[in-house]
Amino acid sequence: MPISQGAMSEAHAGRRYPPTPEYEVTAAKIAEFAVALGEPAADTDAESAGLVAVAPPTFAAVIAATAWQVMFDDPELGLALRRIVHGDQRFSFTRPLRAGDRVRASLVIDKVRSRGPADIVTATVEVDAADGETVCTATATFFHSHEAAA
Repeated sequence: MPISQGAMSEAHAGRRYPPTPEYEVTAAKIAEFAVALGEPAADTDAESAGLVAVAPPTFAAVIAATAWQVMFDDPELGLALRRIVHGDQRFSFTRPLRAGDRVRASLVIDKVRSRGPADIVTATVEVDAADGETVCTATATFFHSHEAAA
């Protein structure tokens, strides 16, 4: 079945996007994220003591968001960020993200369900280290409402 320009459909399930540019996880970025969550800033003496900062699990959303944006910007899907609600998020880790990691994120659209005036999109982002190790898999569900008829 051909996919029409600018219309999300169940035919988009399985679509893969290329990896995002490399992202370096740093102690400073982990600390900024912790503060944004209302957590105390990371211990500044930890790094000087030779310890590696470990990111909170939800830090993976920072990296996944770059891959989500590629999907949101795909003109063939006809998505509008103002009409998207992030409904669900799950993370599965093989190991924690740490300061010094260099990672890329690759997204695949797992499932699209059209229900009345909305599409329900499930997408998985694999976060891979520079050596190819999959560090985390982030699965999200988005609700995208259609434009109201004129």
